[in-house]
Amino acid sequence: MSQLVTIFGGSGFVGRYIARRMAKEGWRVRVAVRNVNEAMFVRPYGAVGQVEPVFCNIRDDASVAAVMNGADAVVNCVGVLDEVGNNTFTAVQAEGAARIARIAAAHGVSRMVHISAIGADAEAESEYAKTKAAGETGVLEHMPDAMILRPSIMFGDEDQFFNRFAGMSRMGPVLPVIGADTRFQPVYVDDVAAAAVKGVLGEVAGGVYELGGPDVQTFRELMQTMLEVIRRRRLIVNMPFWMARLMAFGFGVVRAASLGLVKGPITKDQVINLAVDNVVSDDARGFDAFDLRPTAMEAVLPEYLWRFRPSGQYDAIKESAKNLKT
Repeated sequence: MSQLVTIFGGSGFVGRYIARRMAKEGWRVRVAVRNVNEAMFVRPYGAVGQVEPVFCNIRDDASVAAVMNGADAVVNCVGVLDEVGNNTFTAVQAEGAARIARIAAAHGVSRMVHISAIGADAEAESEYAKTKAAGETGVLEHMPDAMILRPSIMFGDEDQFFNRFAGMSRMGPVLPVIGADTRFQPVYVDDVAAAAVKGVLGEVAGGVYELGGPDVQTFRELMQTMLEVIRRRRLIVNMPFWMARLMAFGFGVVRAASLGLVKGPITKDQVINLAVDNVVSDDARGFDAFDLRPTAMEAVLPEYLWRFRPSGQYDAIKESAKNLKT
């Protein structure tokens, strides 16, 4: 019987790419998610019955143990950018990651890959960054040979970064950003998935790896790159951090008063993160260790951002028509 990998959050942004690649490697793939009905799209990634979504709540020992049964390897892709109800940073990114590793060790699982993030730091001001670091510590405590991947901001068809700001660009002549001079090193999501698969297969030793793409750009430069792809002209306006903090505080008050029904576009923790560069450290191990060459943004962004162009899929046709001689 082929080997089995359980991927926690396997229908999420990076998880679905890992699931697809593991299926191509011939593994059985168990996709552990909170909402099985919304994860059915992963089933065609492999042969009939090869990729199966199953329910799991990583805040519960019994639930995690149930989907771990019989697994040869586990991958944890679960993370949150914003706290919602019981899914707090601590519960998901710290306690949840440690729980998965502890139960994996108890079940004799041989390999674990954990998706963390660049900027994970126990001393950080951001709760997101602190709990990411706590999660790494918890994983290594129980699975000392685990592989921990720290990607920079990831881009790809379903990303919540370029898609979000490209959508905002359609609303008016101004595109507001927070932390315009903060540097990022965007990495293609499928490149991160390729690295994770090498970890599952044991082709690369465990440890901490930081993954970034070939381009380092400021937030402002990334928005300029995105606007060029979607062929729109917008004035990029940097919002001062003091103003962003006030705005985040106001949205936080409204959210609390509405019992979470009304969500703002930015949170206090996200403002804190936007003040810190998100690039690979000089002394970090990265894609070279996987014998992988990261994909440039220019090779991928046009493939999915074209729909934000003024004329969508017909934009290129209209440009060509202008060159026709009457």
